[in-house]
Amino acid sequence: MKLIILDRDGVINEDSDAYVKSLEEWVPIPGSIAAMAKLNKAGYTLAVATNQSGIARGYYDTATLEAMHAHLRRLLAEQGGKLDHIAYCPHISTDQCDCRKPKPGLLLEIAARLHTDLKQAIVVGDSLRDWQAAAAVGAAYVQVRTGKGERTLADGRLPADIPVFDNLADYADSLSLTGIPTA
Repeated sequence: MKLIILDRDGVINEDSDAYVKSLEEWVPIPGSIAAMAKLNKAGYTLAVATNQSGIARGYYDTATLEAMHAHLRRLLAEQGGKLDHIAYCPHISTDQCDCRKPKPGLLLEIAARLHTDLKQAIVVGDSLRDWQAAAAVGAAYVQVRTGKGERTLADGRLPADIPVFDNLADYADSLSLTGIPTA
């Protein structure tokens, strides 16, 4: 299985420091849905691993989150793509859960659900915690500049050898040109 695990906010949809709290606020980054469909068509299995602490903070409920994810799945299906699993953490950092990135719990959930080895997976993210979760399970990592990506790159804490792409569409294009994962 060729598995790509995507962070959600900042990779697939626009991010907000005030949280994405409703279906109306959930806006795909231009080209991201088409890029996901392109990856599916190239033989990649896609999953999402996303921290959603807005639930614990009371900004939105799980029904709202599920509506956002149903919308994402619909948009992707319209382009001929699909997500095999969406794993999310509803907790805040003080809850000390095992699922909130940078801990690897969401990635482990995806691996168990899809019966795959994460050492063969690629994680695409926009933050240090995405890389930390990937590194904890031995997955390859790709950084995008969208979302918190530019801030993450500017703080200098990511390893210098991590591949960086402008956005998810740019990354998908790189794979279709070479046929091999860039990570």
